[in-house]
Amino acid sequence: MPAGEDKQLISVHPSDLKFIFELEKQSFCDLKVVNNTENHVAFKVKTTSPKKYFVRPNTSVLQPGDSCLIRVTLQAQREYPPDMQCKDKFLLQSTIVPPNTDVDDLPADTFNKESSKDIRECKLKVQYISPSAQGNSGDEGSSDSNSQLKEDRDAAVRKTLHLQQEVVC
Repeated sequence: MPAGEDKQLISVHPSDLKFIFELEKQSFCDLKVVNNTENHVAFKVKTTSPKKYFVRPNTSVLQPGDSCLIRVTLQAQREYPPDMQCKDKFLLQSTIVPPNTDVDDLPADTFNKESSKDIRECKLKVQYISPSAQGNSGDEGSSDSNSQLKEDRDAAVRKTLHLQQEVVC
C-alpha cells in the first residue's frame, strides 16, 4: 500500500457537502466512501446538527478496497440561514475491525475515543448553494433572467420573513 495509507483508512469524495438550498424543500448530497486498505474498516458519520440531516447509512463496514455511497439529506428548512452561510459540520470516523465483522455486531464503544482503538477522523464542511447559482445546467438563454427573478424573489422572501420576525418581537 502507498505511504499515504497511515493517514486515512478511507477516502471521501467530495470533501465538502454541497446542498441546493430552497425553502420548504429537501436536498441531498451523495458521498462516496472508499476503503483504501487491505483491512475491514468500520465507519460512522456524525454531525453537529443531527436534527437537520438524515444520513443513510450512517454506520457501515467496508471490505478491503470496497466502496459505499452515503446519502446525506438536508431536511426541508423554514428559513434561510444568515447570508446563506452554514456552520454545520460532519465528522466521518473510521477504524479497522476484524474480518467478517457485520455492522450489527459492532461493539457500542467502536468509535469511542477513550478505548485504545486507532480511530481516524475526517472532517467535512457544508455549503449551501442557491438554486440560481447552479443554473448552468440545461436551458441556456432565458435562465439568466429567470435566475435574476428567483434571486429577487428569494430576497423579497427573506425581507418579508425578517419583517415578520420584527413584528412578532
